[in-house]
Order: sequence, then structure tokens, then C-alpha cells
Amino acid sequence: MARRLFSISAGFIFLVLFAIVTMLVQRSLPLWQNVSLPDFLTGRVWKPDQGLFGLLPFILGTFWTTGLGIAFALPLSLFSAIYLAEYARPLTRTVIKPVLDILAGIPSVIYGMWGVLVVVPVVQTTVAPLFSRAFPGIGLFQSSNPTGFSILSAGIVLAIMIAPILIAIMYEILLAVPVGLREASMAVGASRWQTIKYIVLPKATSGLIAAMILGTSRALGETMAVLMVVGNVAALPRSLFDPAYPIPALIANNYGEMMSIPLYDSALMAAALFLLLIVLSFNILSSLALRRMLQ
Repeated sequence: MARRLFSISAGFIFLVLFAIVTMLVQRSLPLWQNVSLPDFLTGRVWKPDQGLFGLLPFILGTFWTTGLGIAFALPLSLFSAIYLAEYARPLTRTVIKPVLDILAGIPSVIYGMWGVLVVVPVVQTTVAPLFSRAFPGIGLFQSSNPTGFSILSAGIVLAIMIAPILIAIMYEILLAVPVGLREASMAVGASRWQTIKYIVLPKATSGLIAAMILGTSRALGETMAVLMVVGNVAALPRSLFDPAYPIPALIANNYGEMMSIPLYDSALMAAALFLLLIVLSFNILSSLALRRMLQ
């Protein structure tokens, strides 16, 4: 009886996923009858009232903000996890761990408000002018956007959001490395850092990669905080200081509005399906990496 109950519970999870995918595929079918998949994914113009559904600006906006957020969060998270797992005293861990849990549980809209009130003004008045003067010939660091609502602002907010989750996962992964390996290394004269560098980190590499992939999945689907600071302009970004328009923000801003426009609803469902497939791919990669670590 218990085994059957557990099997039904596990099957229900797959049923929900199947139902979501089926719904998105069904609702996006009208778009494919009028727009080809390559045109949808590579089109640069998004004008639903003219029947133009180019998702490329939103794809690039999603990957720019996610990539920047991961680039900021990954070193901070890895170094923090190493400190907690290898150097911190028990009292320090007891204090820091609840703080990480609190930060991970803060609603994203709070991070978004903090970004609007703190990060955006700093980027607008300090960071953008500084980078423009320091790198005059590099377009990536030139600012033509005076507002501060930009990819850089979104990347900073996103990094602060996902860092507590990454730290918690990486910390547990490092703790999973057998203590005997550490003791054997130090017994032959290796220092603590040498033990971490040559024993702990190589052993935990697959798990750390899985944590990074999970963090990327979390960042890809983030909506509210990014929506509030990224600018939401449907154009191809060329600089860290340009506004962008990630796919989650596109769906959140437009679904339920202007649905009288032909194919608009279908195009948003197709965008949601594309985002879901990307996140599922990252989750599968994460599972494979974790499985390799456990072997």
C-alpha cells in the first residue's frame, strides 16, 4: 500500500510536467501556422500589432542578465562555501547559516525594490560614467542609457538573489567530501589550502558544476526583481549599460493584455515553452553532474 502511494505521488509530478508542456505546445500551435521556428527565434523585431514576432532580443536579454548574474555570484558563492566548510568555526557557521536561509527566502520583489532604490542610482551616477571614461574604445562598457535601468543593474540584483542558494548548495557538496581524504592529505604534510586545492575541490567538481547549473536555472526563470531594474526595452543589447527585456519579464508584462491581437497569446506561450525547455535542459545537466559525483 505504501509503495503504491509513493509511486502515485512520484507519477503525479511527471503528470504535472506533462500537462504544462502539453498546454504550452497546444496554445502555441497557431503561431507555428504563420511563423516559422527559425524566424521566431532569430527575428529581431517584436511588433505583435503588425504580426512580427521576433524573440531574439528577449533571448539575448535573458542570457545577458543570467550570464552576468552567474559571473558575479559564482566566485562569491564558491569562496564563501569554502570558508564555511573548511575554515569557519562552528559558532560562525551557526550564525551565518540562518542568515543565508533568510536571504534565500526574501521575496524577489523586495530585491527588486532594493535594486531600484540603490543599485540603479549607483549604476546611473557612478558606475556607467566611470566605465565610459576607463574604457573609451570598448563598446561593451559604453553607456548610451542615462537611466541606470540596465543589464548591469539586473545582473547585480540577480547575483545577490542567487548567491545564498548557491552558497548553501556548495557548502553541502563540500561537506559531502569524506573527512578521511582531508585527514590523509594533511597527515602526509599538506597544508589546509593544499588539501582543499588538490583533494577537496577535485572531488567536489561535479557537484559544484551541478550547483552552478541549478543556480543558472534559478536565474533564468527569475521575473519580478529583474523586471523592475532591467529597463524592459525590446532591442538587441550591445552594452552592459543597455536596457534589455528577458523572456520572463515579457510574459509577466504582457500576458492578459492586448490579447485581442491575433497570435499574441500564442507567441507568449511559445516564448514560455522555449524558456521551459531551456530550464529543463539545465536541470537535466545538473542531475547528470550530481550523478557523476556520486559514482
